[in-house]
Amino acid sequence: MNELINNAAWLEWLLEGMHRAQWFLLRVMHASGLVGDVDGQAAWPWRWRLAGENLLIDQAEARRFAISLLVTMGVVVVLGISIWWRKGRPWLWGASALAVVLAPWPSAAVLFTNAHPTSFHVTGVSFSDQAIASGARLYAAQCVQCHGVNGKGQGALAATQQVWPPNFASPLLWRRADGDLFWAVRHGVKGRDGRQTMAGFGEALNVRETWELLHYLRALASGELLRATGNWPQPVRLPEMALRCHDASKQQLGDFQAQRVLLTTTDPQRLLPDPRAVTVWLPAQSRNSAVPDSVDCVVTSVADALEAISLINGHAALYETQWLTDRQGWLRARNARGAAAWSDDDLLCKSPLADQPQAASGPTPDDQLTRIIQTMDAEPVRFVKGGRVH
Repeated sequence: MNELINNAAWLEWLLEGMHRAQWFLLRVMHASGLVGDVDGQAAWPWRWRLAGENLLIDQAEARRFAISLLVTMGVVVVLGISIWWRKGRPWLWGASALAVVLAPWPSAAVLFTNAHPTSFHVTGVSFSDQAIASGARLYAAQCVQCHGVNGKGQGALAATQQVWPPNFASPLLWRRADGDLFWAVRHGVKGRDGRQTMAGFGEALNVRETWELLHYLRALASGELLRATGNWPQPVRLPEMALRCHDASKQQLGDFQAQRVLLTTTDPQRLLPDPRAVTVWLPAQSRNSAVPDSVDCVVTSVADALEAISLINGHAALYETQWLTDRQGWLRARNARGAAAWSDDDLLCKSPLADQPQAASGPTPDDQLTRIIQTMDAEPVRFVKGGRVH
């Protein structure tokens, strides 16, 4: 995955700390009445924010920023000492000022990025099959003429725009904060010269519909990237779906917290119960019969689920296919060759570490699904979106 932090624990702490500090400041200001609301959430009051996504790309600048922060923390300690040591106070103050000035601060162009009032907004709409299906209809009505059926910016009206529409079938949707994307849809996009390059759709879409449209775009982009690269180079979750299960208390995927999920379109009569994952059957059409013994649950929102999975699957055939998530709900592997025909190549969302040779003591080649699961558990998904580690 392009957005992996490559075992740099210090960078992970830095990026998450930057996000949390800004988020906490916004919450304090909102609670104090210093900032208002936009679209139902606290409004970021400044035109700039710290750009964790930029520091992820330019890790040399990230190191400079981390060092400067450590210097600043040291200065705070020294200033605290100066309160008690009056004789040395002038020297301590001078050394502190010099240290702050000489600290290797990163370029402001890297450290800061444009912000919007919604930059720290979070979706209140689940990434679900229903939301994706609704987003598909909204995209067809509002966006397809410019952005094209596949989201690559090649719609019928693309050439008439002041700026060619962006390619959504790229890492774009993962590199920008959800709140910034939300603002772009509702209020439009302006170029560097201040001219409007894309109109806003705030009057055509309500808040929920805006999030649904973004969920659809992420599912579409995931499938297009899968078609182009043969992998999910950017992480995508298995959409929420309505279920009917042996355990009546489980009614949707989200009820299975911290468990792997194996979604399959294979005929349940050809499956055996598998304790390694919750097995969910996605039939070709809605069924009211009992849940087969070989699976844990059956999808009941069949039409929406098939549409959502088809998108994420790059519109490849869904018959006799299985999709496996890790314990965090990220889609990690896909097998379209039969229930027992897993191979290492089926791991489609992986870190660079996954290409390293496996230990000799690992599982035998005839248990490839166990091997995939062990790799998933050893290499969890970690990526940065808008400066926040996920």
